[in-house]
Amino acid sequence: MFCKDTMSIFSQKLFNTMFLSYILTRTDLLLYFITSIILFYFWINGSKSKGKMPPGPKPLPLIGNLNLLDLKRPHKSLMKLSEKYGEVFTIHFGPKKMVVIAGYSAVKDALVNQADDFGDRAGTPIFILTRKGKGIAFSNGDFWKVIKRFTLSTLRDFGMGKKTIEGKIQDELIPLIENLKSYNGNPFDTELIMNNAVSNVICSFMFGERFDYNDPTFKKILQISSEFAKLAGSPKVLMYNFFPRIAYLFGAHKQIVQYHNELSKFFLKRIKQLRQEFDKNAISGFIGAYLMKQEQESAKAENYFDDENLVCIIHDLFAAGTETTATTLRWGILLMMKYPEIQEKVQEEIRTHIQQGQLPTLDDRKNMPYTEAVIHETQRFADIVPLNVSHTTPCDVNFRGYCIPKGTDIIPFLTSVLYDNTQWETPYEFNPNHFLDEDGKFVKRDAFLPFSAGRRACVGESLARKELFLFFTGLLQTFTFCPPPGVSREKISVEADSGFILPPLPHLVCAKLIN
Repeated sequence: MFCKDTMSIFSQKLFNTMFLSYILTRTDLLLYFITSIILFYFWINGSKSKGKMPPGPKPLPLIGNLNLLDLKRPHKSLMKLSEKYGEVFTIHFGPKKMVVIAGYSAVKDALVNQADDFGDRAGTPIFILTRKGKGIAFSNGDFWKVIKRFTLSTLRDFGMGKKTIEGKIQDELIPLIENLKSYNGNPFDTELIMNNAVSNVICSFMFGERFDYNDPTFKKILQISSEFAKLAGSPKVLMYNFFPRIAYLFGAHKQIVQYHNELSKFFLKRIKQLRQEFDKNAISGFIGAYLMKQEQESAKAENYFDDENLVCIIHDLFAAGTETTATTLRWGILLMMKYPEIQEKVQEEIRTHIQQGQLPTLDDRKNMPYTEAVIHETQRFADIVPLNVSHTTPCDVNFRGYCIPKGTDIIPFLTSVLYDNTQWETPYEFNPNHFLDEDGKFVKRDAFLPFSAGRRACVGESLARKELFLFFTGLLQTFTFCPPPGVSREKISVEADSGFILPPLPHLVCAKLIN
């Protein structure tokens, strides 16, 4: 009896040991078991939600609602979905659940009236990989607050929010005009030229210098920056954001990381040069001010001011200070070719209020309502950042009768604001009268939110507004923009190309000098 019981216990222990050993050696089975438990846990907890999530299309396994989206122009797909599901709806980008907030009323309510509930930046995989939570655009918490405060105050010290910025923009307007004159009325592409002119303004703040239009290094940097913006909104990178682990294996991230590294290399070279020349008694740009702040903060335990963060800030300012404004100006020129009668009215207003031979000034804006209306309508109609930059909820949020869980990515959908048919009389037409009253005076519109709103509104909004007026007015004071020979105005497309920032489709322009 004793031997039989002993043998039975021994056999049971042997079996248990062998089974455990088998399980531990089969990592795939172990991971499957753990994953099943985790998924079951979240399913159980999800069924006990404190409230209902916003409605939305039923997701398919793995792909979610990707079958309903045009990944080259997702904003168009989301507009159709908003018509069906309303101002707040849930969409599944693959396994990633996001909430879209659509229409002026709902977007303002979220970003302004409930700013704390929607104020954090979402952790987008491609920007986690490149920015690592640093800089201004993609950081959060106390880090973001400290860096944003320093950046804004420093840029103001160097004149970004003051009248002195006018001179910097005018100084860049002169070589821009000369560059366009060099084409002698022949067709040219506006992309690199506009990027160079606009970028030089922000470079004068950051580096204390501008770059010649023919500088080969800077031309390459501008091309890389432009390609980065296009690629960041491409289907390839969107799929990386939705399926980062799978897409990583196929190298979907490699090109954008390469662009990021090349830009960083250029910025680091400039930082090194300015550090060698650094004189705290003669600070000439943002980087110099940052280096001085580094010295002041070096002894603190919580030091946010390292070189990696400086590079990320420059990335953010360079992109925001170049691509958005330059792209808007390119749209403006294209639309003037498409609608020559509007161009003529702008030029008539310029002739009336600006003396021949004088550059436009910021004071001229108050006397030029039609020009202001055309610029604002260009920003509205072009809709260059349609999906905004994603936000996230730092806690469970109750919004318009729905419960949005903590950590949910939010799309404050700018296309739905700028094309909201309850706010704009003819949303799908280019119509400067949207910004004019019956007496032809300029009127502000609440739903004009191309720079977003609330805590995460574009930090360069003030600079961009000034640049758009001075560059656009100065160019139309000097040139009449026409399509190339053989291209009629009817053939000019106002469809946008794809990208994170939406440029017009590739096209050529003729700039004819006004006598």
